[in-house]
Amino acid sequence: MRQDSKIYVGLDTSKLKISVAVAEAGRDGDVRFIGEIDSAPDAVERLVTKFAKRHQDLAFCYEAGPTGYGLHRQITRLGYDCIVVAPSLIPKRPGERVKTNRRDALTLAKLHRAGELTAVWVPDPEHEAVRELVRAREAAMEDLRRARQHLQSFLLRHGRVFTGRQAWTKAHTRWLCEQRFEHPAQYLVLAEYRQAIEAAEIRLKRLDEQVAEAVSSWSMAPVITAYQALRGVAFLTAITFVTEIGDVRRFDSPRQLMAYLGLVPCENSTGERIRRGGITKAGNGRARRVLIEGAWTYRFPARMSRLLQERQAGLTKAVCDIAWKAQVRLCARYRKLMARGKRQAVVTVAIARELAAFLWAIGRKVEPHSAT
Repeated sequence: MRQDSKIYVGLDTSKLKISVAVAEAGRDGDVRFIGEIDSAPDAVERLVTKFAKRHQDLAFCYEAGPTGYGLHRQITRLGYDCIVVAPSLIPKRPGERVKTNRRDALTLAKLHRAGELTAVWVPDPEHEAVRELVRAREAAMEDLRRARQHLQSFLLRHGRVFTGRQAWTKAHTRWLCEQRFEHPAQYLVLAEYRQAIEAAEIRLKRLDEQVAEAVSSWSMAPVITAYQALRGVAFLTAITFVTEIGDVRRFDSPRQLMAYLGLVPCENSTGERIRRGGITKAGNGRARRVLIEGAWTYRFPARMSRLLQERQAGLTKAVCDIAWKAQVRLCARYRKLMARGKRQAVVTVAIARELAAFLWAIGRKVEPHSAT
């Protein structure tokens, strides 16, 4: 028999099983553990259909994790509300030391009913695909850095130090070919390390081309192009920021974006005592990292370089005006903070925080292409 009521369903997901708990609406509503089901889509659909026959309104929730957003998309496609919960923001009792799938599911259901859960942003399938491609490119870059470090460490152990201007150039390659060792095994080690570097470079170049091709037909392409009007925000910085953050119009103010990126200071104040510390480092670490890297460019005086002029070609006057205003303000602020004796790392983070605000302003001026 169908009940005209609402239930809150907590799902504790894993690779093979999903633990299910239900909290009925109302402060004194019953909270019970239903059991476990397979994580296969067919089993999930049967569960949703079973609940829909008995209750009028369903509200599902589960923690963000390695299982991804497939469960969220399936439930919303069936026409019911589902949120993906930020695990770090789930209220927890300090003295609670027992953690099981059953307890987690019951806790999610009760907290969802109380409105105490914070939902994360769920990208659409195309956005998620581009983000995974950009992250694969980042992993390839890290593999290349690690392979180069292995070779440099090997050479340093044998007292071989390149004295040229820059490593990994043609001159550096010729220098590597001239190295001589006493034992044949050391030649093999050098050759293996060089082959690993070459393979990593080919992989990185291939992924760079695939990223550029994917972005050209993506709905967020105009936003990525507009972001590059800013100093310190080249193509890779812009696409990393967009893939990790999405459309900045979902933030009501730049302060919300700064807090989401973890670029605001933490605070532990009580009574008349005010104590602020370093930045919270909450939210997305990849987006925060590229902003801090881009903020280093503002240590130089404001000017319109040839490369920046090329990036701004074809953009609207409103976007270019915001980019120039950002450059004048942030360059002056960098010098002012350094003159006050602030550490360079602290100054750079402060510039990155304001750079996020200018990205938010540009994102409000540019409309993504409509999805086809």
